[in-house]
Amino acid sequence: MQYKPETRSSLSFNKVNNMGVFPLDTLVRVESMASENAVVIFSVSTCCMCHAVSGLFRGMGVSPGVHELDLHPYGVEINRALLRLLGCSSGTSTSPGGLPVVFIGGKMVGSMERVMASHINGSLVPLLKDAGALCL
Repeated sequence: MQYKPETRSSLSFNKVNNMGVFPLDTLVRVESMASENAVVIFSVSTCCMCHAVSGLFRGMGVSPGVHELDLHPYGVEINRALLRLLGCSSGTSTSPGGLPVVFIGGKMVGSMERVMASHINGSLVPLLKDAGALCL
């Protein structure tokens, strides 16, 4: 199965947040980064939940692309855009700043809770297969 990145419109980016309009370059940057690999994790280098979700994928034989936002020059802006996409404008998630945020096949799956729920209910493996990240 071939990995096919999604377009900006299919990612359902909402360009307006509580502080005004997201710069288009931030949304383009997120889209570009999310489509670099079949599985992409936006993470923070010191977040144990981020390491756990990365370990989950590696344990399944998937090599995710990981973007450590605390080490990225545009990490703060990217994190704000991801929070808005998650619908957590106040950053109320249990992990730092709503991270990790996982994209599979260029589509946002969501935070750690959504990834784990998908894993438990059996829908994660088909997503990985469809994205070309897992060959079983």
